[in-house]
Amino acid sequence: MPKIKTHSGAKKRFKITGTGKIKRRHAFCSHLLEKKSEKTKRKYEVPANLAPGDKKTVKKLLGI
Repeated sequence: MPKIKTHSGAKKRFKITGTGKIKRRHAFCSHLLEKKSEKTKRKYEVPANLAPGDKKTVKKLLGI
């Protein structure tokens, strides 16, 4: 049986923490930033944790 390849898009977008959580970047922070408040833009800088419902799917894409 061949090895399962890692999904190329997923490996660029998600990182696994040491405790097994999956980090992702926020949406809405790449363009159209003039109309957003500074507080909102600072909030988007911090990586977010993946929702529990998506964890199974992303782990499968990453080959974990």
